[in-house]
Amino acid sequence: MSITALDGKRFAEMVIQGANHLAANAKMVDALNVFPVPDGDTGTNMNLSMTSGAKEVKNNVHHHIGKVGVALSKGLLMGARGNSGVILSQLFRGFSKAVENKAVISGKDFASALESGVETAYKAVMKPVEGTILTVAKDSAKKGVQVSQKTDDIIEIMEEVLRESKASLKRTPDLLPVLKEVGVVDSGGQGLVLVYEGFLAELKGEKLPDAPYALPSMDEMVSAEHHKSVQSNMNTEDIVFGYCTEFMVRFEDEKIAKHPFKEEVFRNDLSRLGDSLLVIADEEFVKVHIHSEQPGDVLTYGQRYGSLINMKIENMRQQHSNIVGETHTPLVSENRQQPKEKREYGIVTVSMGSGIAELFKSIGANKVIEGGQTMNPSTEDIVRAVKEVNAKKVFILPNNKNIIMAAEQAADVAEEEIYVIPSKTVPQGLSALLAFNPTGEVKANERAMNEALQHVKTGQITYAVRDTHIDGLQIEKDDFMGISDGKIIVKNKDKVLAAQELLDTMMNEDSEILTILYGEDVLEEEVTPLAEYVVEKFGGIDVEIHNGQQPLYSFIFAIE
Repeated sequence: MSITALDGKRFAEMVIQGANHLAANAKMVDALNVFPVPDGDTGTNMNLSMTSGAKEVKNNVHHHIGKVGVALSKGLLMGARGNSGVILSQLFRGFSKAVENKAVISGKDFASALESGVETAYKAVMKPVEGTILTVAKDSAKKGVQVSQKTDDIIEIMEEVLRESKASLKRTPDLLPVLKEVGVVDSGGQGLVLVYEGFLAELKGEKLPDAPYALPSMDEMVSAEHHKSVQSNMNTEDIVFGYCTEFMVRFEDEKIAKHPFKEEVFRNDLSRLGDSLLVIADEEFVKVHIHSEQPGDVLTYGQRYGSLINMKIENMRQQHSNIVGETHTPLVSENRQQPKEKREYGIVTVSMGSGIAELFKSIGANKVIEGGQTMNPSTEDIVRAVKEVNAKKVFILPNNKNIIMAAEQAADVAEEEIYVIPSKTVPQGLSALLAFNPTGEVKANERAMNEALQHVKTGQITYAVRDTHIDGLQIEKDDFMGISDGKIIVKNKDKVLAAQELLDTMMNEDSEILTILYGEDVLEEEVTPLAEYVVEKFGGIDVEIHNGQQPLYSFIFAIE
């Protein structure tokens, strides 16, 4: 069996089986996390990103492979989570761009498109690191191009691409010493191999052992009680625009002739009908998400340009009432407040733990996205948050190195003027936010917030999820580990003793302020002796204590 021409329909099936296979093995990819901490989320991020792309493909199956590629690229872009998810989205963005104008592609086209994806992904990463998913993608694409010079059989090319991706994955520990020390291969590279395994199986007419195709939503990943606690912080009556409206318009020539489509005009017109607006357009479709009080008017406006497809309207007040157990009484729409004029500045930050979220709000954050370790917000989550702050200029504080790329991608997609301050930890985010001056010039604020990142040291206490040897330490499962600047410094069976030992290594004569954020697994009586230890040993330092209620991390320290 050989295939020398690949159309959109078959490529769509390849994407779906690739997403399937990754979803079935996401936990295995998570387990490859180098640090033995409970935040191994590469598999989760890649799974949510790929399934978002697959969902868009399923909604836009077409014989024209270029059109399927556009759908895949859009779905991946908006669903991208974490660095691994963003890189995956860029790999297929480059691939899709290379085949955009082609209905069917040859084996040489296929290999060349894989290489284009690699080029796009490398450009998207500020400082590419070899021994990661980038290397696996590069090596396998290079092999594909070589093979395509000898054969145009796409199955044979994909076989060699997969074979080389596995070989490259095995070589990742030789390129990244930390992988060799821990005894694992790169988790992002493993995720890409799984996708490629799905691609090849579909080309050969095989089905890999897998769970039924499913597209997990964020709601499915959050417990009901957790969801309820978030929603109960607001009243149903506070929802200004009550209907979450999503739809697509398939352009029709007759209507476009009367009303030429201009994305900016389309977006501005719809913005008057609600908020949380997202518009993504190409030559054939426009996709819309909006919260509106008049969904009928929104749909009627969309019909000016073509036929409506994939419509979904949800009553958010009813959903909220069901969550918090309220009995909802409909409100008269004309009594609702009108959308407010945009403020000058907005601050969007990411946080895990209700206590930390409240701390961010208390010092000026307008919107706190719940997330962080194990639950990275997507590009779309960040774009929506930016919309909700309703500001002309928005600063984003990711507070996690694995969210920075999604934030930067959101800045490219959103209409607003966005500045991403690359905070990698919660203490860095707090320090940057304290440096913000609401009356200052935007560039001065950007400089001050970036400088603030350099003036705070971060320490974290978490527990080991497995036995391992790393950073010169022999660590056993359930040991408490002290981490400073991404490096495991100490370990101890007792969390408070681990905290004391970590602070011993981080504090010096220049330290002036210590902020302690204690987590949901810490009792108040465990915090007092830690604070007393610090005051006694490092006399003269100011100690601030907050109940961060964060998961995973018993203590987070900020030292200035």
